[in-house]
Amino acid sequence: MSIKKIAEMTGTSMATVSRVLNNPNYKCAKPGMREQIWKAAMELNYTPNEAARNLKKGTGSIQQNHYYIDVLMTRMDGVHRDPFFEELLRVVESQIHDNACILSCVWYQSVFSDDRACEKANLDSIFRDMFEDQEEHNGLIIIGRCCPKVIKRLKKYYKNIVSINRNSTNYEVDEVLCDGKKIASLAVEYLVELGHERIAYVGKCHEEARYKGYSEVLRLHNIDFYPEYIVDTEQTEKAGFATMQQFLQMDVPPTGIYCANDITAIGMLKCLNQYRSLPYTPSIISSDDIEEGQFTKPMLSTVHLPKENMARFAIHLLLDRIQGRHTEVIRMELERKLMIRSSCTSVWDLNQPEYFI
Repeated sequence: MSIKKIAEMTGTSMATVSRVLNNPNYKCAKPGMREQIWKAAMELNYTPNEAARNLKKGTGSIQQNHYYIDVLMTRMDGVHRDPFFEELLRVVESQIHDNACILSCVWYQSVFSDDRACEKANLDSIFRDMFEDQEEHNGLIIIGRCCPKVIKRLKKYYKNIVSINRNSTNYEVDEVLCDGKKIASLAVEYLVELGHERIAYVGKCHEEARYKGYSEVLRLHNIDFYPEYIVDTEQTEKAGFATMQQFLQMDVPPTGIYCANDITAIGMLKCLNQYRSLPYTPSIISSDDIEEGQFTKPMLSTVHLPKENMARFAIHLLLDRIQGRHTEVIRMELERKLMIRSSCTSVWDLNQPEYFI
């Protein structure tokens, strides 16, 4: 009955719902459908019947301990999608399944990623809604930046927490970190190497490691800061499109642009495609390396984050703590990699990219 209700809520078939809930590697044809199905499942308090599935497979005779793991997504909600976190969630789901654990709940709380929003929000009400009927589970994986105040509260509900992040929790909980400051530094250094001096930043600024990395590189190279080039905005395709419209209206727009994530950069590329008749061809680079960025024209230069390793190490850290093998907070920092494609050119290069998406 629950599967039928989920299918009705998401506008898809019962077969698709069943495949998503029972196979972490199944990919839906429609973008975002997998996340919609899981969100509906959690609203209905639906948990896949792991014991029944094992019995059907003939593996139920020897009962092993199953750990129930919850996931908190802080960079996505029902309105804003972020393909990087969608892809990362899929990998986390797969790792949970591969380690014989059960994904019991996925929450989407974008307010938790913003310190200022948390100050205004009624956190008591949010936590009451989250945990009022919640049974005690073995562990929590936080995906995305999380306000320190929220992390302290979450520690009252979970003994075992691991964070997958680009902004450190400052050793509040175990974390797998791909340092946002170093990510941005790598991208902006590349723009500097190409001769750019009018370099813009587009993305979140407050308590954001990537903005700090951008600022540090400009100071290091004695490059002037232009306040109009620093755009503190939501990191969405729509925000990227709107920001590029602002740049197109400037008398002296930036020649190089660093976007905090790929989907924002894709919004900027789509805007440039719409206004191809205008003689403005900036170099654009971002970070995440989502699948969609490999199919833009020009192909998006970006900084690759190792999603598979981020998920794998997070699960290993969480299980290690659940099983009592470590008690001190552990941070694992993973390397990033510059992916040079065709959306960036030298300021002296006359062969500028053609924008067509």
